[in-house]
Amino acid sequence: MRLALVQFDIAWEDVAENHRRVAERLERAAADGARLALLPEMFPTGFSMDASGIAQEPGGPTETFLRDQAAKHGMWIIGSVPEAGEPAPRNTALVVSPSGEVVRYAKIHPFTYAGEHRHYAGGDRVLTVAIEGVRVTPFICYDLRFPEPFRFAAKETDLFTVVANWPDTRREHWRTLLKARAIENLAYVAGVNRVGTGGKLRYTGDSALIDPWGETVLEGDDSDRVLVADVDPARVAEARKKFPVLEDVRPEAYRR
Repeated sequence: MRLALVQFDIAWEDVAENHRRVAERLERAAADGARLALLPEMFPTGFSMDASGIAQEPGGPTETFLRDQAAKHGMWIIGSVPEAGEPAPRNTALVVSPSGEVVRYAKIHPFTYAGEHRHYAGGDRVLTVAIEGVRVTPFICYDLRFPEPFRFAAKETDLFTVVANWPDTRREHWRTLLKARAIENLAYVAGVNRVGTGGKLRYTGDSALIDPWGETVLEGDDSDRVLVADVDPARVAEARKKFPVLEDVRPEAYRR
């Protein structure tokens, strides 16, 4: 499956402009043969804590936009949006199929360091979706720091996706953790990060695809660009057969 990482500069809280920017870049991804496109975290608005002001109802303008784009290009799309809900809005990744079906993954770990937990409720489950023969498990930004949900889903996952707004001050954490999650689970890990500035923070992109052995398939810089590469689930199966580390996990012993 051909994967596109759409790394771009998000216009702060300007939904219409971000839809325009994304539409241009999805055209490029489709022209390169992408079957799945990943968009950065909260791509319609940037990582804003004005949850009550920017949260959209399910089925709102951004969900409609993604469904239209997926149908237009015959492509799957994953991107997170601030979505209204109870008891509070959620930072939600929409997984949109070419036929218009939408499934949701709510970010399990709100970023308390930035106060996200005061404005957005955390999700309570992991989601895995079969996309053209590839088992895909989506996560959002801060989730990358928690190995537990990755390991929980590992045996049923070929590709982990991480959509993010990860600032340059912790750039090396991003690059290292993407590799760590791939190595420890013998799976592909694709991370897409924004570039530019927003909310007084600077973002340097570094979107990347890491293969099941921890090798970097491709990595972006700090420029606005669309990165494309192929993912092969057979390579995951081969790695796990050759080096069966997942068969040696012993959760019953992980206690005091």
